[in-house]
Order: sequence, then structure tokens, then C-alpha cells
Amino acid sequence: MTTLTSSVPARSDLDPGTPRRREPTRTAWLPTAVLLIGAFYCLLPVAWVVAASTKSGSSLFTTFTFAPGGDLLDNLSDLSTYGDGIYWRWLANSLLYAGVGGAISALVSGLSGYTLAKFRFPGRDAIFNVLLAGVLVPGVTLAIPQYLLLAKVGLTDTYWSVLLPSIISPFGIYLARIYAAAAVPDTVLEAARTDGAGELRIFGRVALPMMLPGLVTVFLFQFVAIWNNFLLPFVMISSDGRFPVTVGLFTLLNQGQTVPALYSVVIIGVLVSILPLIALFLLLQRYWRLDLVSGAVKG
Repeated sequence: MTTLTSSVPARSDLDPGTPRRREPTRTAWLPTAVLLIGAFYCLLPVAWVVAASTKSGSSLFTTFTFAPGGDLLDNLSDLSTYGDGIYWRWLANSLLYAGVGGAISALVSGLSGYTLAKFRFPGRDAIFNVLLAGVLVPGVTLAIPQYLLLAKVGLTDTYWSVLLPSIISPFGIYLARIYAAAAVPDTVLEAARTDGAGELRIFGRVALPMMLPGLVTVFLFQFVAIWNNFLLPFVMISSDGRFPVTVGLFTLLNQGQTVPALYSVVIIGVLVSILPLIALFLLLQRYWRLDLVSGAVKG
């Protein structure tokens, strides 16, 4: 005799008027504790910068570390007037290097990734394997060879010496290839070819809009990498007016060994240099937070 008791749903599940019982929630204490420790570890230096940027040079090392001061506006004024406003020139240079370099790198990565994902040609797998190997090579080790190559053609101490090495991103090409393979259906490309569209037009009018969330992510990663890069512009650039903010603050920090009052200028400069990154993340979050593996044919 077959028993049906286990397959009959409970009355509360059948009656829509009966409130459903809530499953008891359980807190995973160990992962939560690890995450809290990680967040504390990452945010502690930021909290120190925020607190120290409000102190004057005389109170920076004589008061409690995380106690805020009342000299934030004075420090901002000192930062703006130092060297006839050279800090804002450094900040504009960083925006130029990271903005232009990130945008060109995202476009090149998108075109390369789309080609590797949607076209079959001899050596495609070998090229992709070389790109994967390039992901494992630290960018720091390439700074000196890139300097020697650009010195041969007379491009050192120019804006191009920082922009050109930043255009090619193996990780960006890898990410764009993965995204193009998942988000651009072959049937859509075949339909466009049947309608007589050329390959360049198909990429610009069909594939590129579908790959936009992935390319925004590539741009964001590359923007942050160029913005935080120190060694490459330090090696390439020798003129103060072309320094990015990282190298400019480093020169100020070295001068602080003989002029301690410059430490407060350096710290407020560090705080201001973080703000564009936060603004960029907030501005682009509606793109990069999209599901990177969702189909792009919707809409």
C-alpha cells in the first residue's frame, strides 16, 4: 500500500490566506568575523588619513592618532597654494593618464576580445595562451624595458611615455573575450551579416552595445591601475609639470624630511586624490554591477 502522507503539502502552503512560517535564519559567525576583520584592516588606513588631514603640522604627531582636528580648510588652502597650485596640475595629469589610457585600453580590449571570441583563424589559441601568460607577468618588471624602448624613439618625459604602455591590458582582453563569448550570440551576428552589414559596423553597432557592461568593468579596472601606478611614471617622467599625483606626492614626502610642515600638505593631498576614484565608482556602479554573465540581447 502506497503512502501519500509525505507528498501532501501542508495546509498553510495551500491556503494563500494563511501566513507562511519563516525559516529560522542562521548567522555564520566565522565568515562574518573574517569579513569584519578584513573590512577593519582595509578601512583603518583610510580612517587615519581622514583624521590626520584635519590636523595642523604641529598637532599631527602630538595628539591621539584618530582624534580629528580643526584645520581641514587651512590644509586645503596650503595644498592649493603650494607651488602655485602644482598639486591640481598633478591631479589633472592623473585624470588624463587614467581617463584616456583607460578608455583606449577598454576599446582595444573589447575589439581584441571580440575577435578572439567570434572569429576562427590560425594561431587563435596560441595568441590567447600568450595573453594568459601576460596576465601573470607583473607590470613592475616591464617598466625598465619599456623605458629603454621609448627612450630609443625619444618619447621619454612626454605624456605618451605613460599612455602608450597603459593601452594594452592582458587581463582586460581576457575579460572582454569571456564576456563577448557569453553576451554576443552568434545568431545575431549571422543575421547582421545576412542583412549586408560589414564586420566593422557589426562590431560598432551590434556587438559593442552588448559588451558595454563588461567594457565598463575593464575601463574601471584599468583606470584604477593607471591612477595608482607609481613606478612607470616615476621612471618615464622627469618634469614636475607632467607628474601624476602619485609621483608628485612622493616628491613632497621627500621634502617633508627637511620641512616637516609639508607632511600635512601630503596627507590632505592623499585624501583629495581618493575622491575621484570614489566618484567614479559611484557614477559607473549601475553598469559594472550588472550581471556579467547575463545575456545582452534583452532590450
